Amino acid sequence: MAGMNEDGQWIVLMGLLAAVGLFFLALVINQSAIVGQTTAEGVIEFPKNDIRDLREAVFDYTDKFRTVPDSDETKKNVQKDIIAISLERKNAVVDFSVGGPQEISGRNLHPIEIRYNNGVTEYHETVYY
Repeated sequence: MAGMNEDGQWIVLMGLLAAVGLFFLALVINQSAIVGQTTAEGVIEFPKNDIRDLREAVFDYTDKFRTVPDSDETKKNVQKDIIAISLERKNAVVDFSVGGPQEISGRNLHPIEIRYNNGVTEYHETVYY
């Protein structure tokens, strides 16, 4: 028994090590693909166009009701409509307020505060328009 040939055991052991190495390599490649996918999904999920649409609606609102007093019922209804439409169509909680005119660089501009939250992205902006 002492003179048995053990070369076959080494071949089987090297085959096992190669299989474990390939399994580990496949696992690492699979994880890198998943990480790349979730990164791309994060970029896609950012509602840039939704926020742009909201800003456009708020700026149109400001243009139309710039000189109307805050107590006007039509002005309040339009603001409620913008908030309701954002919630219905985009599933986003939106709130905005338009302040009184302030002189900035020789122009009368209104500070507009916009808040947007769709459960994933929270956005807050103060812009002078």
